[in-house]
Amino acid sequence: MSGDHSHSEDQVITTSVFSDSQKHKDKFKKEHKHKDHKKEKEREKSKHGNSDHKDFSDKKHKDKEKMKHKDGSTDKYKDKYKEKRKEEKIKSFDCKVKLEKENGFDSPLHLKSEPENIFHSPKNDKSLKRERDDDDYEIKPKKIKTENDKKAKKRKPQVEDIKTVKTKNKKGEMPDGKKKAKKEPEEKWKWWEEERYTDGVKWKFLEHKGPVFAPPYEPLPSNVRFYYDGKPMVLSADAEEVATFFAKMLDHEYTTKDVFRKNFFKDWRKEMTPEEKAKITDLKKCDFSEMHQYFKAQTEARKAMTKEEKLKIKEENERILQQFGFCIMDNHKERIANFRIEPPGLFRGRGDHPKMGMLKRRIRPEDIIINCSKDSKYPEPPPGTRWKEVRHDNKVTWLVSWTENIQGSIKYIMLNPSSRIKGEKDWQKYETARRLKKCVDRIRNQYREDWKSKEMRIRQRAVALYFIDKLALRAGNEKEEGETADTVGCCSLRVEHIKLYPEIDGQEYVVEFDFLGKDSIRYYNKVPVEKRVFKNLQLFMENKEPDDDLFDRLNTSILNKHLQELMDGLTAKVFRTYNASITLQAQLKELTSEEENIPAKILSYNRANRAVAILCNHQRAPPKTFEKSMQNLQTKIDAKKEQLSAAKRELKGAKADAKVRKDEKSKKAVESKKKAVQRIEDQLMKLEVQATDREENKQIALGTSKLNYLDPRISVAWCKKWGIPIEKIYNKTQREKFAWAIDMAEKDYEF
Repeated sequence: MSGDHSHSEDQVITTSVFSDSQKHKDKFKKEHKHKDHKKEKEREKSKHGNSDHKDFSDKKHKDKEKMKHKDGSTDKYKDKYKEKRKEEKIKSFDCKVKLEKENGFDSPLHLKSEPENIFHSPKNDKSLKRERDDDDYEIKPKKIKTENDKKAKKRKPQVEDIKTVKTKNKKGEMPDGKKKAKKEPEEKWKWWEEERYTDGVKWKFLEHKGPVFAPPYEPLPSNVRFYYDGKPMVLSADAEEVATFFAKMLDHEYTTKDVFRKNFFKDWRKEMTPEEKAKITDLKKCDFSEMHQYFKAQTEARKAMTKEEKLKIKEENERILQQFGFCIMDNHKERIANFRIEPPGLFRGRGDHPKMGMLKRRIRPEDIIINCSKDSKYPEPPPGTRWKEVRHDNKVTWLVSWTENIQGSIKYIMLNPSSRIKGEKDWQKYETARRLKKCVDRIRNQYREDWKSKEMRIRQRAVALYFIDKLALRAGNEKEEGETADTVGCCSLRVEHIKLYPEIDGQEYVVEFDFLGKDSIRYYNKVPVEKRVFKNLQLFMENKEPDDDLFDRLNTSILNKHLQELMDGLTAKVFRTYNASITLQAQLKELTSEEENIPAKILSYNRANRAVAILCNHQRAPPKTFEKSMQNLQTKIDAKKEQLSAAKRELKGAKADAKVRKDEKSKKAVESKKKAVQRIEDQLMKLEVQATDREENKQIALGTSKLNYLDPRISVAWCKKWGIPIEKIYNKTQREKFAWAIDMAEKDYEF
């Protein structure tokens, strides 16, 4: 009974404290409005007279109040009052916890248990670092105490405190960890400062949720029909789905190509029923126009969606990302790059690929191999299905793999470029290229000696290595004839791919290259070579037909074996990376001038990058909107020139006025006009630099070399040396990818 009684007393006291606090807030508002100190004191007296402090009589309390006001000091009274309030709060702590729960405050004990389920629950699927920060933030009772303490303090400090709280609430800095979330990117995992695994081990623990499959096919509405030979025809679900792939592409030039149409029709017939096969025999008689219009209307509807509809889709995508887009690797939460499996469709390929138009089949759980830890929670396949295999190989970096049906190649789900696994691989790649720098002169001397070898195989190997070094050619992989596009590399060059000119355009011993390289991109180059290389090429071409191999005693396996003997880890790609990085560094030193402003320096960087892209043959077709965007930019330049002319006229007038008046005001006007002219000149220069940059880069792809062949530490060091913001060179995604280089490189870094 006594326990129950004391508990109820605590409740009464706590309720009084909370009601007290509310009254204080009300009084604060009145005082802030009227600023009447005496009235406030009277209200405070009357309030204390109605409180539960029954140890003092009303009369004594009032007398003491009057005495203290006469003496001009209330400090002692307030000290006693504060002590009494603190005692009451300590007594009512248990009660407060209950009330705090009702008001949305979680108990620290509950928060402590959350990390155990963080990965398995999509709702709590936040980063581990963020989760720990939230724990630290929530479990401190100071936050809760402070809010209650403020109510018993003087009014003046409380004004500032409440304003602060309101401001925080406007910014969203609530005690649920949102403020921490904003600062999270600053607290990156610096894996490059830790020891690396040995013996080929990539990870010790790996857990993930598996892939996200493409949604099932939704049949077309009954009013959207397919026509054959002018008559409507109902297709089976499988045949209709493949027909929609072709219908969606009617606006694309692919559907006009004979190879594409032939491959599509052949694979489409495999999905038809016997009755459909018997009837549909000619693609030219097929009418997909209604289907095409339906999908076009759907695209327009998506563009015209309301903000609410777009937000709903965004929220759903975010939910899927939080559930499937992250994995736990060695106690760290890592982002997965491509966790969605590509939907079925028609293969396009690059250039004139012989397999364009073939059907890319739907990937199902039975095609999927899962890779994770033995001690992890395995990903669950969709209900009623099973995985092809679950394996536990910690010497590979992929999470999921399957084999696609077009070229029989293995596809993977890997980690994001900003992950430790990818970052370490990049770092290692550039360090290998730096090692080549130390021995490249020895290798070059050796292949020059080999040009004179008595063995033809050694001569061919030496000339091929010269081309890989000098021209940054790819080695060229072996492949089955007719199965893929007719693309070649250095080792697979044919006689028809080169022409020899003893003298042309004032240059001696010129070799003209013309072939399709990777992704069916044409490589065309006329380059003067050393006399002995030229003579060897003439020897290699003797008594050969145009479609015979130029290097008939060499292949990539032989070349790579030789490169490994020259330097551990050396491949043809290392030469490409080395030459690209060393070219960038040399070009930046040559092109960057101290007198230039930031836009001009960035133009110099892009020109250095372009030199590398040309070396590596990173070409692209000019963007479709190129002409329009250039016209818009030119319009801006013309408008800015007119603005500059007007500003110069105003400056001239201000100078003439200052000569006549000779007062301080006119002098200030001249200075103001000068600054305006300078500002407009800078803006005009920036626009002109932008136009030059776009024009020079319209057919060159700078991104490929920047992200894959150039040591990022060169770019970071250049930025730090010349005071260029890193953001001007690398976007947010690229900065995450190269976080190791940004942290590591100083302004004096040398490749």
